[in-house]
Amino acid sequence: MTTGDIYQQWSYYPKWSHPITMLCIIRHETDPYFNLAAEEYAMTHFARESFMLWRNAPTVIVGRHQNTLAEIDADYVQANNIPVVRRLSGGGAVFHDLGNLNFTFIADSDGRAQVDFRRFTQPILEALQALGVAARFEGRNDLTIDGRKFSGNAEYVKGSRVLHHGTLLFAARMADISAALRPDPAKFADKAVKSVRSRVTNISEHLPRPMTVLEFRDYLMAHVMAATPDAEAYAFSADDVRAITQLRDEKYATWEWNYGHSPRYNFSKRVRTAGGSLEAALAVSDGVIAGARFYGDFFNRRDPEEVAAALIGVPHHTEALRQRLADLPVDDYFHNVPAEALLSVLI
Repeated sequence: MTTGDIYQQWSYYPKWSHPITMLCIIRHETDPYFNLAAEEYAMTHFARESFMLWRNAPTVIVGRHQNTLAEIDADYVQANNIPVVRRLSGGGAVFHDLGNLNFTFIADSDGRAQVDFRRFTQPILEALQALGVAARFEGRNDLTIDGRKFSGNAEYVKGSRVLHHGTLLFAARMADISAALRPDPAKFADKAVKSVRSRVTNISEHLPRPMTVLEFRDYLMAHVMAATPDAEAYAFSADDVRAITQLRDEKYATWEWNYGHSPRYNFSKRVRTAGGSLEAALAVSDGVIAGARFYGDFFNRRDPEEVAAALIGVPHHTEALRQRLADLPVDDYFHNVPAEALLSVLI
């Protein structure tokens, strides 16, 4: 199916029940930091409403109010060099890859309810149903096929503007989703919003005929444009890209936003080492260690409380902790415990 065929097929499509005049943007960047920055930029700099379709390279996206470390398998994410990015909206953590298509609506509330998941998911459902896919809206903010989730949605409201975005699992790697979003709940005690895992499915498994993710992207864009009066195709200008890149670098690609923005939490972890068992208990506020204690059956020549004191004020982040421990004679405090083993009990 060509893009031209898609547009011809949808030229007769009935108008969306909540028509808006808006810019329609297909984004080709797959850098997650840029893509999250692009949403904020469009919301705050474009007077017109917007609809965007975009994809990320493998990435974990966490909700605005979540404790990042409590939502991910940190070892898996680090070993696979998977970026972790915090979004503007609330809700739970999700995994993106190139088999996942993301959509964003930015609109004015116009006196309607500002948090209205059905309003923005309706055109997605209609497009899928026209393909013969029995897609439904279920629960608070999910789209499902045969009771299995293929789309999670979230919204962010600022003034009279609302940003609605959602995932569309099209041909995502389910094993990677499971592995990246598999935290150890025993490590954390906090009041942050927790993700709820659901049975998931890919849209591609339910299509009556094969379609690639890029064909599906073009199909969906054609549907929304055909159903929206005065829709206008738009590409970011050079000035837009420069401004988005600056926002990317100063906010979305920073540790302070992605990890330091986490709510206060307590962290504990126990490991077995050549020198005996070792347990760390940390209190973390704004991503920075505010208190630390060590427990275990290890031996020592110097008081481990000195290490605990040295950790105060250090970001709860692997490289920051590694640098701080490099300045300490670890074996004096935890005999026969390698520095990397001590580091592992802190993350």
